[in-house]
Amino acid sequence: MRCILIFDQLSDILYTKYDRKFLKHLKKLATQQGLIREGKDEDEISPNIIIQIFSPIVASQRIMGCQFGNSYTSIQCQDGTNMVFDEYMGYLFVHIGLKNVTWLKRMLGICITVVKHLCGPDVSILKSNKNRAALLSRLLDTWTLLQDTDQAVLVEAVEQLMVNVDLSSATLRTLQEATEKLKTCPDFSKLHTMILVENKFLSLYSSRNAQDLSPHDIIFLSLLCEAHYMMPSGTRPSEATESDSSEEFYSPAGSPRDSPHHTKKQLATSLTVSVDMFDGSCEQDVLNTQLVLLTGGCSVYTPHIVHITSVEDGVYLLFIIETHGASVASGLCEAFGAINELQNVQLQRDIDELRHSFDNLDSSIKKILEGYKKLRSSKHEIEISYKKLTSKWDFLRKKYIEYIKTQDSECILRIESSTASFIDVLKEMLQLTCWDTSLMHQGKELLLTVANHVKQKLSHFSEFLKVKALRNFTLGSRASLTINKYLEEFPGLVHFLYIDRTNHRITAPGLDFSSEETITLTKKKIWSMVDFSRAHLQEGHLAIMWKDTTFNYAYFLWFEDASGAPLKPKSFQPSALKSLPVPGVLCGDFYKNLMELSFPKTSPSKIRCFELYCIHLGLATSSCVLEHSRRLAATIWEVTGLPNNPLDIL
Repeated sequence: MRCILIFDQLSDILYTKYDRKFLKHLKKLATQQGLIREGKDEDEISPNIIIQIFSPIVASQRIMGCQFGNSYTSIQCQDGTNMVFDEYMGYLFVHIGLKNVTWLKRMLGICITVVKHLCGPDVSILKSNKNRAALLSRLLDTWTLLQDTDQAVLVEAVEQLMVNVDLSSATLRTLQEATEKLKTCPDFSKLHTMILVENKFLSLYSSRNAQDLSPHDIIFLSLLCEAHYMMPSGTRPSEATESDSSEEFYSPAGSPRDSPHHTKKQLATSLTVSVDMFDGSCEQDVLNTQLVLLTGGCSVYTPHIVHITSVEDGVYLLFIIETHGASVASGLCEAFGAINELQNVQLQRDIDELRHSFDNLDSSIKKILEGYKKLRSSKHEIEISYKKLTSKWDFLRKKYIEYIKTQDSECILRIESSTASFIDVLKEMLQLTCWDTSLMHQGKELLLTVANHVKQKLSHFSEFLKVKALRNFTLGSRASLTINKYLEEFPGLVHFLYIDRTNHRITAPGLDFSSEETITLTKKKIWSMVDFSRAHLQEGHLAIMWKDTTFNYAYFLWFEDASGAPLKPKSFQPSALKSLPVPGVLCGDFYKNLMELSFPKTSPSKIRCFELYCIHLGLATSSCVLEHSRRLAATIWEVTGLPNNPLDIL
């Protein structure tokens, strides 16, 4: 039983996603409370009924958060039902299910992250734009599947597809040619071209002035590709109605019994599509277009147009183009955050905090106005929106300054009555600049021409890439003497995960999902090992070893400087880790925060962080496991090729 709900500031429902068990349970509660007639059989339940059932807990959460600054993080019920809560821009996110609180929190964090990419600071888009809501559901389903079948997604890292130097160079040259051709179009001056193969990163080429893509962005774009790939090939929007999907979670009943590639494809056929998940498509899905926000390694999301085309089944070519709306995006995102903070502070009547929040809002509005001057757009609607924003902000700014000086309650009343219309103007400007869907169709013919050129160039080895993605690097492989020779140095080693947390790049042997033994034993042990290690990492344990009746396990997290010399972290109380996000990247970069906590006086750019998970046979001694772990960490570059292999290959 699982459900995700999103409530706005007025406790109205913006988005619901639940499975049939939850629907059945909710109908039972509604019947007991006299909200629906007994025996009425429906595939959906009215949002008004959901609001009535959840209004007490939502109201309580709002009061605890706004007035006391001590909102709930989770509630555990006697019947095993757990509820977790989180907020973003004043919108309340709730996840309910029978799984443990840690898993529910991570899933809710993933939901918020995807919402940031699809909606930015204006979550209300989910209510007015059915395509966005449907795509959110699709991406959550995709992540649920991948985190159960893909170890790179499990640890939220990027897996590099290992190919020889000649093939890597040929791919990069092809992407460079594509980028140069696209740059002839003025609208494509800032872009990336990228190849992903079965959720693995192959190659990326970026124009000189393009904003960098962060590992976070790469993982999200991979998720976007997989969401499209899993769409049933015969399904079209005209063939399905909104009620067909019934907002059913996709939850794998058990471990896959085939390769991840085939498993995803087969399981996808059980999923129905209610609407076109992608806002734009052309020529029978040759090119699928989506307007999203990407982070670029910083906290501010920037609008990008992503064009996805399939070179071969499971081999994707992506064109990622930064839009002109980027000039105001930073200010808009900061303005929404500042106004939300101001509204909370106003309830508490804290003048010092209010003054600080007001300064943040004032600064963000200045960014918007400066960005507007750089915005290359002749649209009359944007000019009107700009004038309205300037006018309304002048009024609000004067009232805030007056209140800070006099603390006159009349000023607060005037502010509160004017805030809603001010936020509406911010939303309007966000829609006109960052979510300008007309940009999605620019240069369509050129994009298709370049995409076809890349397909022709890659056609000679695309089949090889697909096969390589399934067996990227395996402990039992005899295909590569180099890897074989390397692994023979570690007798008793069953599996390992090595992650460079500086760029979130993972190196790990692949798992053979066609093997019953892998499914019933090894996979279960690996997933359990990661969960166990994360739980202890959140308690401040950076190195642990343990064993069961079958295997020995080891987990290490350590730091190095730029020269590779080890760094000893500063001692801190384990309670300090409670303020950090869950270990991973998508819900917030846990490792970057950990580095700042461990080395408060050192720039994060001068520190490198690494993780290593190892599984050995149970007969291996602790000293053997420790010695293997040290040697593996020191020599893993023999497998990866280069000690440093950045994502943004130029």
